[in-house]
Amino acid sequence: MKKLATLALTVLVSLPAFATTTTGPKKPVIQLAILLDTSNSMDGLIDQARKQLWRVVNELAIAKKSGQSPDLQVALYEYGNDSLSSENGYIRRVLPLTTDLDRVSEQLFALRTNGGQEYCGQVIEAATSGLNWSRSNDDMKLIFIAGNEPFTQGKVDFHEACKRAIAHGIVVNTVFCGDKQEGINTSWKDGATLADGRYMAIDQNAQVAEISAPQDKEIAALGSELNKTYIAYGAAGGEGSARQNAQDANVAAAPAANVQRQVAKAQAVYSNSSWDLVDAVEEMKVVDVSKLKDDQLPAEMKKMTPEQRKTYVAEKAKKRTEIQTKIKKLDEERKKYVAQEMRKVPAAASTLDAAVISTVRDIGKKQGYKFP
Repeated sequence: MKKLATLALTVLVSLPAFATTTTGPKKPVIQLAILLDTSNSMDGLIDQARKQLWRVVNELAIAKKSGQSPDLQVALYEYGNDSLSSENGYIRRVLPLTTDLDRVSEQLFALRTNGGQEYCGQVIEAATSGLNWSRSNDDMKLIFIAGNEPFTQGKVDFHEACKRAIAHGIVVNTVFCGDKQEGINTSWKDGATLADGRYMAIDQNAQVAEISAPQDKEIAALGSELNKTYIAYGAAGGEGSARQNAQDANVAAAPAANVQRQVAKAQAVYSNSSWDLVDAVEEMKVVDVSKLKDDQLPAEMKKMTPEQRKTYVAEKAKKRTEIQTKIKKLDEERKKYVAQEMRKVPAAASTLDAAVISTVRDIGKKQGYKFP
């Protein structure tokens, strides 16, 4: 039994940053594959995805099914970029389905636009067959494809690709970047209809109205304090901690996005159990900090006794919970303030986050999810 436990621990410590390991009763799962056109005209779309990721996360984090909050898994594809292989249809799987939301943010900021032949049917087919989709009908499985060229391009017939997706319980939602009628005329609506999804048109270049709230400064400061409660460990520790800080820096210049990110870090869906000891002990249960080797620990823990290690992790966990509680309370106050101020602002053009959030809410309610 000891050998088995040691083997399990060794595997967990060596897991790559995007791997996920869960124990205990099965939680509901929301799987979200985002397929982004990265041709030359899509810089605005990519910018929206970068800034609005954390607002989408926060909306999904409040969903509940049978009283349980879901695990959120996100995958990312890019298509229509001439720098990608023509043999693969100018398509690249950027990330498999992962709970590592910092990695999703990192890869969104790394995307670059270039040229483009946009093969919608082929990228839908690639996402359907190339991801580890849940086999449970209780889990929400969604594809969102966004772009602005005719849906009919490429050697893979979108009709067949969308039918194969829905046959596996994967709902395909299409987001046309441009005039709504033009998207209908170029078959974007047809793709969604075939796979029980929604068709939406957005302005990819629209700037979302940003409302500054009295709570913003304190939420941002608490987000920085939250980072100090993480304990990087194992082979992925240094990289994971650096990625967390880098994603804070990436949104620092956009106040609204920064606030949404710090709020997301207070949610259960923001999990870093592959590199953070606090999350690993809480979520995996198998990690016993008293038995970790020195080379798996940060410098400040190496000289601690086994009991001191446990106490240290417990104290960090307590501090994290306190900070997260404060952030959530401030966020509730902020939402009320922003809602009042938004009534004074002219209606804005539809953007990517609004399209994703409204769709997930509608589909989720049909599948038994409840949203406050």
